[in-house]
Amino acid sequence: MRSNLFDAATAEKQTSERWVLQNSAMLRVSLSQDVLAAKGSMVAYQGSVRFDHEGSGSMAKFIKKLVTSEDTPLMRVSGQGEVFFANTAEHVHLILLEGDGISVDGKNLLAFDASLEWDIRRVQGAGRLSGGMWNVEVSGHGVVALTSDGPPVLLDCSQQPTGVDIQAAVAWSSHLRPQLVNSMNVRSLLRGGSGEAFQYLFHGPGFVLVQPSEGRPLGGEGGHGNQQGGFLNDLLN
Repeated sequence: MRSNLFDAATAEKQTSERWVLQNSAMLRVSLSQDVLAAKGSMVAYQGSVRFDHEGSGSMAKFIKKLVTSEDTPLMRVSGQGEVFFANTAEHVHLILLEGDGISVDGKNLLAFDASLEWDIRRVQGAGRLSGGMWNVEVSGHGVVALTSDGPPVLLDCSQQPTGVDIQAAVAWSSHLRPQLVNSMNVRSLLRGGSGEAFQYLFHGPGFVLVQPSEGRPLGGEGGHGNQQGGFLNDLLN
Protein backbone atom coordinates (compact mmCIF):
# COMPACT_ATOMS: atom_id res chain seq x y z
CA MET A 1 0.00 0.00 0.00
CA ARG A 2 1.31 3.45 -0.92
CA SER A 3 0.06 6.93 -0.05
CA ASN A 4 1.39 10.29 1.03
CA LEU A 5 -0.65 9.62 4.19
CA PHE A 6 2.28 7.45 5.28
CA ASP A 7 4.72 10.37 5.11
CA ALA A 8 6.43 11.56 8.29
CA ALA A 9 4.30 14.72 8.34
CA THR A 10 1.18 12.64 9.11
CA ALA A 11 2.78 10.18 11.54
CA GLU A 12 2.31 10.54 15.28
CA LYS A 13 4.91 12.85 16.81
CA GLN A 14 7.61 11.01 18.74
CA THR A 15 8.58 13.13 21.74
CA SER A 16 8.96 12.87 25.50
CA GLU A 17 7.00 16.08 26.09
CA ARG A 18 3.55 15.74 27.70
CA TRP A 19 1.88 18.44 25.61
CA VAL A 20 2.75 18.57 21.92
CA LEU A 21 1.07 19.89 18.79
CA GLN A 22 0.52 16.98 16.44
CA ASN A 23 -0.17 19.64 13.81
CA SER A 24 -1.63 23.14 13.79
CA ALA A 25 -5.14 21.84 14.54
CA MET A 26 -4.55 18.83 16.78
CA LEU A 27 -3.09 18.47 20.27
CA ARG A 28 -1.59 15.32 21.79
CA VAL A 29 -1.29 14.94 25.56
CA SER A 30 0.58 12.10 27.27
CA LEU A 31 -1.22 11.28 30.50
CA SER A 32 0.89 11.25 33.63
CA GLN A 33 -1.40 13.73 35.38
CA ASP A 34 -5.10 14.36 34.93
CA VAL A 35 -6.21 16.84 32.29
CA LEU A 36 -9.41 18.89 32.10
CA ALA A 37 -10.71 19.31 28.57
CA ALA A 38 -13.75 20.67 26.78
CA LYS A 39 -16.37 17.98 26.39
CA GLY A 40 -16.48 16.60 22.86
CA SER A 41 -12.89 17.65 22.09
CA MET A 42 -11.34 14.15 22.14
CA VAL A 43 -10.76 12.84 18.62
CA ALA A 44 -8.59 9.78 19.40
CA TYR A 45 -6.67 8.06 22.18
CA GLN A 46 -4.24 5.21 22.78
CA GLY A 47 -3.90 3.22 25.99
CA SER A 48 -6.15 2.91 29.04
CA VAL A 49 -7.91 6.25 29.31
CA ARG A 50 -10.98 7.32 31.27
CA PHE A 51 -13.30 10.26 30.58
CA ASP A 52 -15.49 11.61 33.40
CA HIS A 53 -17.78 14.60 33.75
CA GLU A 54 -16.10 17.39 35.71
CA GLY A 55 -18.47 19.30 37.97
CA SER A 56 -18.23 22.93 38.95
CA GLY A 57 -16.08 22.03 41.97
CA SER A 58 -17.74 24.47 44.37
CA MET A 59 -21.13 25.96 45.11
CA ALA A 60 -19.84 29.40 44.09
CA LYS A 61 -18.94 28.17 40.60
CA PHE A 62 -22.24 26.31 40.36
CA ILE A 63 -24.20 29.48 41.13
CA LYS A 64 -22.15 31.42 38.55
CA LYS A 65 -23.06 28.81 35.97
CA LEU A 66 -26.72 29.22 36.83
CA VAL A 67 -26.74 32.98 36.29
CA THR A 68 -24.22 33.41 33.44
CA SER A 69 -24.10 32.58 29.76
CA GLU A 70 -20.55 31.22 30.06
CA ASP A 71 -20.73 27.68 28.69
CA THR A 72 -17.61 25.62 29.33
CA PRO A 73 -18.61 21.98 29.93
CA LEU A 74 -15.51 20.11 31.07
CA MET A 75 -14.45 16.48 31.32
CA ARG A 76 -11.64 14.98 33.40
CA VAL A 77 -9.26 12.79 31.40
CA SER A 78 -7.19 10.29 33.39
CA GLY A 79 -5.30 7.02 33.02
CA GLN A 80 -2.26 5.97 31.03
CA GLY A 81 -1.74 6.68 27.36
CA GLU A 82 -2.01 9.46 24.81
CA VAL A 83 -5.09 11.54 24.01
CA PHE A 84 -5.65 13.69 20.91
CA PHE A 85 -7.79 16.81 21.19
CA ALA A 86 -9.18 19.17 18.52
CA ASN A 87 -12.11 21.50 17.84
CA THR A 88 -13.53 21.90 14.32
CA ALA A 89 -10.00 22.12 12.85
CA GLU A 90 -9.30 25.40 14.68
CA HIS A 91 -5.69 26.36 15.35
CA VAL A 92 -4.32 25.09 18.69
CA HIS A 93 -1.90 27.08 20.86
CA LEU A 94 -0.09 26.11 24.07
CA ILE A 95 0.65 28.49 26.94
CA LEU A 96 2.83 27.54 29.91
CA LEU A 97 1.66 29.31 33.06
CA GLU A 98 4.40 29.93 35.62
CA GLY A 99 2.47 31.18 38.62
CA ASP A 100 0.52 33.69 36.53
CA GLY A 101 -2.90 33.51 34.88
CA ILE A 102 -4.87 33.94 31.69
CA SER A 103 -8.48 34.89 31.01
CA VAL A 104 -10.02 32.81 28.22
CA ASP A 105 -13.28 32.97 26.30
CA GLY A 106 -14.93 29.63 27.12
CA LYS A 107 -15.43 28.65 23.49
CA ASN A 108 -11.65 28.92 22.93
CA LEU A 109 -10.61 26.79 25.92
CA LEU A 110 -9.54 23.34 24.72
CA ALA A 111 -7.69 21.68 27.65
CA PHE A 112 -5.47 22.39 30.67
CA ASP A 113 -3.64 20.65 33.50
CA ALA A 114 -6.12 19.61 36.18
CA SER A 115 -3.73 20.95 38.84
CA LEU A 116 -4.38 24.53 37.66
CA GLU A 117 -6.93 26.72 39.42
CA TRP A 118 -9.90 27.92 37.38
CA ASP A 119 -12.91 30.12 37.97
CA ILE A 120 -15.53 32.15 36.13
CA ARG A 121 -14.92 35.90 36.17
CA ARG A 122 -17.18 38.72 35.11
CA VAL A 123 -15.78 41.09 32.49
CA GLN A 124 -16.08 44.57 33.96
CA GLY A 125 -18.83 46.65 32.39
CA ALA A 126 -20.07 43.85 30.13
CA GLY A 127 -23.80 43.18 30.08
CA ARG A 128 -25.79 40.33 28.57
CA LEU A 129 -26.67 42.25 25.41
CA SER A 130 -22.98 42.62 24.57
CA GLY A 131 -22.52 38.85 24.41
CA GLY A 132 -19.29 38.82 26.39
CA MET A 133 -20.20 38.91 30.05
CA TRP A 134 -18.03 36.18 31.56
CA ASN A 135 -14.67 34.49 30.94
CA VAL A 136 -12.84 31.51 32.41
CA GLU A 137 -9.72 32.49 34.37
CA VAL A 138 -7.00 29.84 34.70
CA SER A 139 -3.96 30.31 36.94
CA GLY A 140 -1.06 28.50 38.59
CA HIS A 141 1.70 26.31 37.20
CA GLY A 142 0.87 24.20 34.17
CA VAL A 143 -0.15 24.16 30.52
CA VAL A 144 -3.27 25.61 28.91
CA ALA A 145 -4.33 24.78 25.34
CA LEU A 146 -6.37 27.38 23.46
CA THR A 147 -7.96 27.40 20.02
CA SER A 148 -8.47 30.19 17.53
CA ASP A 149 -10.54 30.36 14.36
CA GLY A 150 -7.56 31.00 12.09
CA PRO A 151 -4.02 32.20 12.91
CA PRO A 152 -4.21 34.85 15.66
CA VAL A 153 -2.26 38.00 16.44
CA LEU A 154 -0.84 38.83 19.89
CA LEU A 155 -1.24 42.52 20.74
CA ASP A 156 0.76 44.38 23.38
CA CYS A 157 -1.61 46.53 25.44
CA SER A 158 1.04 48.38 27.46
CA GLN A 159 1.88 51.16 25.02
CA GLN A 160 -1.54 52.43 24.00
CA PRO A 161 -5.24 51.58 24.40
CA THR A 162 -6.17 48.49 22.40
CA GLY A 163 -9.74 47.86 21.27
CA VAL A 164 -10.86 44.36 20.27
CA ASP A 165 -14.16 43.04 18.97
CA ILE A 166 -15.63 40.98 21.80
CA GLN A 167 -16.16 37.96 19.52
CA ALA A 168 -12.57 38.09 18.23
CA ALA A 169 -10.88 38.25 21.67
CA VAL A 170 -9.57 34.76 22.46
CA ALA A 171 -7.68 35.39 25.71
CA TRP A 172 -5.74 38.00 27.64
CA SER A 173 -3.45 38.43 30.64
CA SER A 174 -5.61 37.83 33.71
CA HIS A 175 -4.40 40.97 35.50
CA LEU A 176 -5.79 43.13 32.66
CA ARG A 177 -9.27 44.47 33.34
CA PRO A 178 -10.84 45.40 29.99
CA GLN A 179 -13.61 47.94 29.80
CA LEU A 180 -16.59 47.41 27.54
CA VAL A 181 -17.00 50.34 25.15
CA ASN A 182 -19.93 51.08 22.88
CA SER A 183 -19.11 52.93 19.66
CA MET A 184 -22.76 53.21 18.66
CA ASN A 185 -24.14 56.74 18.26
CA VAL A 186 -27.50 58.12 17.18
CA ARG A 187 -26.32 59.12 13.72
CA SER A 188 -24.79 55.72 13.09
CA LEU A 189 -27.87 53.96 14.45
CA LEU A 190 -30.20 55.88 12.13
CA ARG A 191 -28.07 54.86 9.15
CA GLY A 192 -28.11 51.18 10.04
CA GLY A 193 -25.10 51.03 12.37
CA SER A 194 -21.48 50.17 11.68
CA GLY A 195 -21.63 46.53 12.72
CA GLU A 196 -19.00 47.28 15.36
CA ALA A 197 -21.12 48.31 18.34
CA PHE A 198 -19.21 46.72 21.25
CA GLN A 199 -15.50 46.28 21.91
CA TYR A 200 -13.22 45.39 24.78
CA LEU A 201 -10.78 48.19 25.56
CA PHE A 202 -7.46 47.06 27.09
CA HIS A 203 -4.72 49.28 28.48
CA GLY A 204 -1.85 48.23 30.73
CA PRO A 205 1.05 45.78 30.89
CA GLY A 206 -0.12 42.57 29.27
CA PHE A 207 -1.38 41.06 26.03
CA VAL A 208 -4.57 40.12 24.25
CA LEU A 209 -4.80 37.29 21.71
CA VAL A 210 -7.07 38.10 18.76
CA GLN A 211 -8.40 35.65 16.17
CA PRO A 212 -9.14 36.66 12.55
CA SER A 213 -12.81 35.82 12.99
CA GLU A 214 -15.81 37.02 14.96
CA GLY A 215 -16.81 33.44 15.68
CA ARG A 216 -18.79 30.80 13.88
CA PRO A 217 -22.60 30.92 13.72
CA LEU A 218 -24.35 29.43 16.73
CA GLY A 219 -26.19 26.16 16.25
CA GLY A 220 -23.75 24.76 13.71
CA GLU A 221 -22.52 21.19 13.79
CA GLY A 222 -19.32 20.23 15.49
CA GLY A 223 -17.31 21.97 18.17
CA HIS A 224 -17.56 21.73 21.93
CA GLY A 225 -19.49 24.91 22.67
CA ASN A 226 -22.97 23.41 22.34
CA GLN A 227 -22.58 19.88 23.66
CA GLN A 228 -25.81 18.35 25.03
CA GLY A 229 -27.26 21.67 26.14
CA GLY A 230 -24.11 22.88 27.85
CA PHE A 231 -22.68 22.90 31.33
CA LEU A 232 -25.96 23.47 33.18
CA ASN A 233 -27.63 20.40 31.68
CA ASP A 234 -24.54 18.34 32.51
CA LEU A 235 -24.72 19.37 36.15
CA LEU A 236 -28.44 18.65 36.44
CA ASN A 237 -28.47 15.32 34.57
